[in-house]
Amino acid sequence: MIRARAIERLALFGSLLAAFGEIHPFCDHWAQGSETARCKRLYGPQLVYRDGWPVEADAGRAAEPTMTASARGRRAVALHVATYTAIQTGAAVALTRAFGYRVPASALLAGAAINGVTHAAIDRGALFLWLAKKAGQTGYIEHCQAVRLDKDGTPKKEINGPGTAWIELDAALHRVIGVGAAAVTTWLATRKAGRR
Repeated sequence: MIRARAIERLALFGSLLAAFGEIHPFCDHWAQGSETARCKRLYGPQLVYRDGWPVEADAGRAAEPTMTASARGRRAVALHVATYTAIQTGAAVALTRAFGYRVPASALLAGAAINGVTHAAIDRGALFLWLAKKAGQTGYIEHCQAVRLDKDGTPKKEINGPGTAWIELDAALHRVIGVGAAAVTTWLATRKAGRR
């Protein structure tokens, strides 16, 4: 009986880990739009358009709605996290049910909350940079940047995005949290009899 319970827990943990960890890159790189990715780290009281472009930089768009950069950043990260959480949770449900296991909703919601809340906090950038500083990783972030072309073709350094240390550290952090979320979900789902 004890061995069967251990096997059940390990199997469920493995399934949830696949859903939480292996689905993460899809959510970040396929399901997230480029405008959302570009805007989610915007901060400040300056006014921007929906696409994150500063108001003072383009007077020909006066009729378009504006908001503060911080408000646009919060909206972008909220949209990304909602999409991310829906896909990741849907994958967890589909995967576990395909193997004949029903994860209790309370356990699944706990895992989704752990992944979603931490994803939002990390993707906004401030917490991520604080953690990177505490872990001594700021040199890595500053060293491994990418060069991108502006709209007018001018090259500029970019500290985050594809090809940077930021994106590598970001993904690693999300995946470590996914391990914790899978463990918590498994523990909550199996602490009683579990549902089959």
